[in-house]
Amino acid sequence: MPRTHKYAVLAAALVTLLAGCGGAAKAGGAALSLDAALPTTVPDGAKIVVGDPATEVALKLSGQFDKVSKYVQFANLSGGPQTTEAFRAHALDLGSVAEIPPIHATWTGLHVKIVASKFRQDPLDHPIYQLGIAPGVTVKTLADLRGKKVAYSPGQAQGALVLKVLKKAGLSKEDVKLVELPSTGDVYSNALSAKQVDVAPIGGVQIKRYLAKYGKDGASTIPHGLRDDAGHLYVVTESLEDPGKAAAIRAYVAAWGVAQQWIDTHPKEWIQGYYVKDQGLTESDGQWLVDNAGHPDISADWSDAIERQQETIDLLAKETGNPVIQAKDLYDLRFQTVAADAIKAGVAK
Repeated sequence: MPRTHKYAVLAAALVTLLAGCGGAAKAGGAALSLDAALPTTVPDGAKIVVGDPATEVALKLSGQFDKVSKYVQFANLSGGPQTTEAFRAHALDLGSVAEIPPIHATWTGLHVKIVASKFRQDPLDHPIYQLGIAPGVTVKTLADLRGKKVAYSPGQAQGALVLKVLKKAGLSKEDVKLVELPSTGDVYSNALSAKQVDVAPIGGVQIKRYLAKYGKDGASTIPHGLRDDAGHLYVVTESLEDPGKAAAIRAYVAAWGVAQQWIDTHPKEWIQGYYVKDQGLTESDGQWLVDNAGHPDISADWSDAIERQQETIDLLAKETGNPVIQAKDLYDLRFQTVAADAIKAGVAK
């Protein structure tokens, strides 16, 4: 069974299991208005299902896990497609994704809100992605993309990045050949090495491994020169309408903020505990990822983030034919300072 299909089957099975267990069903009581003040005390019995595997590990490594385990059930789900599927099955309350899934979910009829955002300091010097170039293909600048086969994943961060790169280069979709491929695991790296595509945005440790494995054959990467650092926690709005779940989501966002700060200030523990023991990477891979990520930027003011998100929406709407939506409507501003305040206090409240 192909790896991507295998993961999809496993994800679907997990969604079904969580849905059978109640998942994101309402805990009862009067609905909370989306403009009402957030409850600050998590009531006994309140539970949320969270797809945020990396933070789960950080909470355990930092000794904070017991503070959230009474109201959080973690699901081993991440990324836009899996999270959206789980939201639709009412099996998940909160997921950790990049910039595009909240936009795409809204376009597909899901009502979602962003409740936390993380970026990178000096984002152009610490990009998530680079443009991988297939062996034997000459691409030195973005202008060289003209006429090339480019990997494209609609509805995911890599797909949006490709559209942004083309715009920066003064090119249209018609100036290249977009090849639709899922941007999971090492799919893009394999497509490059097999010359199925000429160019593909690759991220994380795949950058290091791709160059190490295929650099001798002429493989290369080039920077795209754009911000690609957005990361969000987002929820289905029905969970925010449940007072108990809303309180639990608020508490989780605070704990998440403290966990991100812990990761930044404990790189050695993070490399060993997450990248090596949990993800099965080498210590060298982990160190490369830590160095490449730089330091997080978790702001108490989302104004700039909303502005950048609107630019992304406008571009995607133009290129995909979807309606323009307002970025500010994607954000639940009641959560704007929660993570930053928790980091400042040094504790999850």
